[in-house]
Amino acid sequence: MIRSVNFGDAQQILNIYNYYVINTDVTFDLTPMSLKAFQEKMHSITKGYPFIVYEEDNEILGYAYAGKFRERPAYNATLESTVYVKHNQHGKKIGSLLYAELISQLKQTDCRVVLGVLTLPNDASVKLHEKFGFEKVGHLKEVGFKFNTWLDVGIFELKLV
Repeated sequence: MIRSVNFGDAQQILNIYNYYVINTDVTFDLTPMSLKAFQEKMHSITKGYPFIVYEEDNEILGYAYAGKFRERPAYNATLESTVYVKHNQHGKKIGSLLYAELISQLKQTDCRVVLGVLTLPNDASVKLHEKFGFEKVGHLKEVGFKFNTWLDVGIFELKLV
């Protein structure tokens, strides 16, 4: 089931996210986020943007949300999307289901452009974004440093209007 997030989901979502912080380079956070910091982030996002979860048997298996791309007001119609699936649940199309719902919700808002900002290489995430019509519009080389490696970032754009 896909539904809107509630604050009781915070710990399960944080567990999904922190796995990626500790074990992968798909996020540029270097240390696990605290529950309090994550709850504050959730509160900030849900004040104005969609934040959804995929739940099965009372377990959160993935989540997606959109938030501000940048703070300056001229960017208000441009949002950045995020999707994470629990590390042991890949291959079940959870990410696709979440993204389809997120994009559907964003089409009901004033959002004009959605950006996916991805660590590269990341074939699975690139394929997910391309499946939904995102086009690669930028490639930033060696802009992040994690696990003693310089990492690239791709910027993928989906125009909703």
